[in-house]
Amino acid sequence: MDYEVVLSPLSIEDLEEIVRYVSQGDPAAAERLGNSLIDSALELRMFPERGRLVPEFSDGITREIIHRPYRIVYRVDHRLKAVHISRFWHGARLLSLEEG
Repeated sequence: MDYEVVLSPLSIEDLEEIVRYVSQGDPAAAERLGNSLIDSALELRMFPERGRLVPEFSDGITREIIHRPYRIVYRVDHRLKAVHISRFWHGARLLSLEEG
């Protein structure tokens, strides 16, 4: 059975910001990038533990997959069979799972 992929409000804001920024130079590329990031996140339905543990956190549960130059940061809830996407984060930025 597939896991459900759930986007956090903050991850949706990240996506909107990424697409808005890229669309300034190339709206079509921005749409492709946004869709590609979502597709990568949805691939976690079948393989939720595919990503590595995030080195900045020592909690043993926060994982990431790389969609260059972005990091898709998430946590797996095996009990609920859900993958919670926390952030879509540019690799050059410092990682934070919280606003502010």
